[in-house]
Amino acid sequence: QVNLVESGGGLVQAGGSLRLSCAASGAIFGMNDMFWYRQAPGKQRELVAAITSSGATHYADSVKGRFTISRDNAKSTVYLQMNSLKPEDTAVYYCNVQRPSWGARQYWGQGTQVTVSS
Repeated sequence: QVNLVESGGGLVQAGGSLRLSCAASGAIFGMNDMFWYRQAPGKQRELVAAITSSGATHYADSVKGRFTISRDNAKSTVYLQMNSLKPEDTAVYYCNVQRPSWGARQYWGQGTQVTVSS
């Protein structure tokens, strides 16, 4: 069992910044691939950014150049730095953890709301 706790969401004006954090417990963090997803009202959950256990990153086209995913294995925490926020970034942001050896098993955090006003 892995527990994920997100924090850092809130209300920000367009052009502003937020940093989301996701603290993990219950597994060896450094072996995990970590993901940030988001879900806006009426839309499907979508992948925002990913970082593998080796540090390779991937971003959705919509956030490239604005968002940065990073991890601190010593703190078992993954971050999502979000700059130049747009109203269309408004969503509930979820942390997700997977590991190739787990197969289909994955864990989700409870989500944190990000609202960007125009």
